Amino acid sequence: MKRPFTLISVIAALAPAAALAQGNSSAACPALLRHTINRLQDDKPQALCQYSGKVLLVVNTASQCGYTPQYKGLDALHAKYAAQGLVVMGFPANDFGGQEPGDAKKIAETCFNFYGVQFPMFNKISVVGAGTHPLYAALAKATGQAPQWNFHKYLVDRQGRVVASFASEVAPLDKKVIGQLESTLAQR
Repeated sequence: MKRPFTLISVIAALAPAAALAQGNSSAACPALLRHTINRLQDDKPQALCQYSGKVLLVVNTASQCGYTPQYKGLDALHAKYAAQGLVVMGFPANDFGGQEPGDAKKIAETCFNFYGVQFPMFNKISVVGAGTHPLYAALAKATGQAPQWNFHKYLVDRQGRVVASFASEVAPLDKKVIGQLESTLAQR
């Protein structure tokens, strides 16, 4: 006679598999991405681990900066290379020249309505100084280069390693950015 399954026996049987899966998912997410930051569009928390396995171009942005028109180039990169695994990620910051003074609603209006940004944008954070967000602290540590102004760009490979850093004056469609980006996308 077969022994009937009870809820406790089913849970006990599945527990090791669940623990293993949880451990693997944590291990699959690179340390660099183990952060949650609210989305600019709706203020909902977003786990950056959802971008594991993607090539990332991480950019600190500002709405009132001379480099703000770079949104167009960033969006063009995101559109052109998204199918190959690129995600451009924008992080508004008010660390340089007070050029991002607005609240989330004002920033979103600039990004989405004026520039038509389609890539993920997150709530305002600090990218330098005492209140630096841990993501930016890790990016600066990995490259030895903290942002010196708005629109500094970090290129992160599929394994979560920072492979390049581009100063603000380097436009998103510059051949240096595109060359490094295409090379990184080609690596599996």
